[in-house]
Amino acid sequence: MSTAALARPAWQAPLPHAGDPGRLVSWWSQFDDPLLPALIDEAQAAHPLLAQALARIQQARAGQRVAASAGWPTVGANVQAQRGSSAATGFNAVSQASAVADAGWEIDLFGGVRHGLDAARSRAEQAELGWHEARVSLAAEVAQTYVALRTCEATVALYTREADSLGRSSALVQKKADVGFEAPANARLAQASAAQARDRVTVQQTECALLVKALVLLTGAEERALRDRLATRAARLPQPTSFALNTLPAATLAQRPDLAAAERELQASAADVGVAEAARWPQLTIGGNLGIGLVRTGGSTSDALTWGFGPNLSLPIFNRGRLQAQADAARARYDDARAGYALKLRSAVREVEEALLRLDASQRREADARTAAEGLRSFLGSTEERARLGSASVIETEEARRLTLSAEATLLALQREQVAAWISLYRAIGGGWTRETNTPS
Repeated sequence: MSTAALARPAWQAPLPHAGDPGRLVSWWSQFDDPLLPALIDEAQAAHPLLAQALARIQQARAGQRVAASAGWPTVGANVQAQRGSSAATGFNAVSQASAVADAGWEIDLFGGVRHGLDAARSRAEQAELGWHEARVSLAAEVAQTYVALRTCEATVALYTREADSLGRSSALVQKKADVGFEAPANARLAQASAAQARDRVTVQQTECALLVKALVLLTGAEERALRDRLATRAARLPQPTSFALNTLPAATLAQRPDLAAAERELQASAADVGVAEAARWPQLTIGGNLGIGLVRTGGSTSDALTWGFGPNLSLPIFNRGRLQAQADAARARYDDARAGYALKLRSAVREVEEALLRLDASQRREADARTAAEGLRSFLGSTEERARLGSASVIETEEARRLTLSAEATLLALQREQVAAWISLYRAIGGGWTRETNTPS
């Protein structure tokens, strides 16, 4: 079953921006943040996930060599030597020696060997595709963690500015309360607001520290050195270069290594059916042997040359029920792989469309969110000025501050959502993997 047979004819979600899908291969380097691709390279060089995927490739390739050897003749040799005596020889010592070489070649009458090799080859390709999928997944995880960290740092900066402003306002209100120009309750409200702001900073700083730990785990970098590198671009979200997806789902989803791996599993399952069916029929082996024997007893020696050649036909008579059950099980595994492939393809289409929808929505919302944040910042500045002149209450100022903080946090969240949607889209369409991409040797 092909990808085109299962895919829908066109995307149902809007396709934002313009560009070239081929740029996905080096997409991370197109961010305006050189640290991000560097961290991804470090993770892909040292993460155990890729080492595990590479070990699976080696295992599958070894299995392919084993399957290929089944189609070639087998040659063996047996050498024996012994010395003993018995009543039949009058208890005289007898020395015996023999050397036999034998060879056999199974004739692949019903394609069992060929299907076995096909299955092993497909599973070797599946393991290689699994390595590509691991690289894409790891890159996306590093990128999402990095974006989350930069968003967290920007949020800390936002909360810190707010805490500093509230601290200054609290001190001013307290001075007014001391001379009777503000009610003591307003002074306590200002102090409480400042304390809450400082608490938000502490909570957010803890979240940032946890994200740094996550990056250390992903990349294997030394934490202090990583913190020094991160400090050079603190609180700045990376921005990707746009690209277009003006192709059919079948063509685009073919870039996904997990889908290609599922297709190889489907092919391997089909080949397994051929192996199980071939086992239900007679097996013909052409064999031969050539040997020499030597016997020495009582001072006399005799030798003999032996040889043999002929066919060997194996007929499954009493185990036909077991072989039929094995064939039925192989067909059931094929049906399972076929359904799993169709399900994975549907999920892939859904992932791409969800990423496109989130990206389109975040881009359309960002302009409004930016306008709202700028307007509320201006409103807060005016309210604070009025409060200094005594024409605005502390409650009015705090309400303006709360609205401004909420708007700025919303804008920051949308900016992160937009970058995260690009990363999700990158992963959903295969992360730039193509059949020409280098595979580990």
